[in-house]
Amino acid sequence: MLFSRRFRLALVLFLILLPLGLSLLMTPAQAQTPRLQGQSASAAAMGNAFVAQADDPSALHYNPAGMTQLHGFQSLFGTSLIGGTTQFTSPTGVQATGDRNGSLAWPPPGHVYLVANLKDLGLSALGDFSAGIGFNNPFGSLTRYPSDGPFRSALTFTTLPLLDIKPTIAYKLNEQLSFGLGADIYTFSGLFGEGHLEQKSVWPGGLGIPAGSLVEINGSDTTAGFNVSLLYTPYRNSEGKPLVNIGMVYRSQATLHLTGNFLANGASIAGTAATFVLPQVFSGGIAVWPVRTPDREWKLEFDVDYVGWKSNRSLDVHLTNGTVLPFPQNWQSGYTAMIGTEYRWLRLASLPDWDVALRAGYMNQQTQIPDRTFNPGVPSANAHIPSIGIGFACHANGYFLGFIRCGELGIGPLKPKLFAIDLSYQAAFYEVRTVTGNQNPTVNGRYDTLIHAGSLSLRFNY
Repeated sequence: MLFSRRFRLALVLFLILLPLGLSLLMTPAQAQTPRLQGQSASAAAMGNAFVAQADDPSALHYNPAGMTQLHGFQSLFGTSLIGGTTQFTSPTGVQATGDRNGSLAWPPPGHVYLVANLKDLGLSALGDFSAGIGFNNPFGSLTRYPSDGPFRSALTFTTLPLLDIKPTIAYKLNEQLSFGLGADIYTFSGLFGEGHLEQKSVWPGGLGIPAGSLVEINGSDTTAGFNVSLLYTPYRNSEGKPLVNIGMVYRSQATLHLTGNFLANGASIAGTAATFVLPQVFSGGIAVWPVRTPDREWKLEFDVDYVGWKSNRSLDVHLTNGTVLPFPQNWQSGYTAMIGTEYRWLRLASLPDWDVALRAGYMNQQTQIPDRTFNPGVPSANAHIPSIGIGFACHANGYFLGFIRCGELGIGPLKPKLFAIDLSYQAAFYEVRTVTGNQNPTVNGRYDTLIHAGSLSLRFNY
């Protein structure tokens, strides 16, 4: 079979950039909540209200059907720096501070997306298909508390370094309707960090283990789910650009059958087995462009996520010696509402061949963990999350830093038609939560949490 020159160049670029993307991305998922919303800087800046816009390579995550809006071969690489603290105050006034295992979670979570429009690359016989692969950390947590803290028997450290590998295709049925279909392959990698779900605490006594021992429970597995999506565009302007988009995505439930070890002071006591259910997620959104001209664009978008956390009923740990360590969960499903806006200036007179975008957004996220099974490692409370960001896109004839042509920022003969830098900042203000009636009374008390997240994404269009 003969392929076009552009397809061969894109394939070479894919093979060159894939190892780079993996080295950036395959780090433990370390952040503030079980579900990590920000999976690109541009979307994070808009409060992650991006399901209906979905017009850069991160569409592969937010709404794969939106990949049909992209042309040629496009790639996006990014990461997030996450910090913040949880301040605990017990009913008797004893305090403890939890952090992200330091001022910033390290290594930071990342995201990589590689998307190709097959028709643009010379494979027109296949129809209007787009294909891509993504890597990100959609779920994760990292929290550390003092080993002599008031609830040390419940938790001193927890991490969930989960990676999602996302092979995805999309098909454009007509100018109004596109569909997407993808797999979500969830796994842990021993090449990066500990490579497993991990929770540490100080043992209160029992099972022949001396009280005061540092115990660790860990486990890992690989499993898969799927996602289906659509993008409907009822109105376009005279240039064919959307004026209204409606997007919908369904992500399936997936079950991890975790196996690992139960350690006391570093020595293995027994093997472990536990079941952790990742939730199904329904997402929907509508985007409108009140202004969309050759000079400027203004978008408003409103999205809603429904996350089926009620599937996480239990995380009981079965030891190979026959003992069961009970960890009831009984989490609750909940909604996240997102609103975002973007104002973009195209090819500014003061910056020839550059586009500049200002972005802002807001998320309102519901708590999912009841008081009875509250885990201090997951700062679950109703949260208000404002965000801001800026984006710079340089076309091939523009100049980066005033002297490097953006079209020369490629690798070898592969020169980008556009190079973009996106930056965002989010602050998660968790409502003060007072936990009572927990199964471990030492956990009862007041929790004050504030999380900061700054993201950077680099995009190359070929």
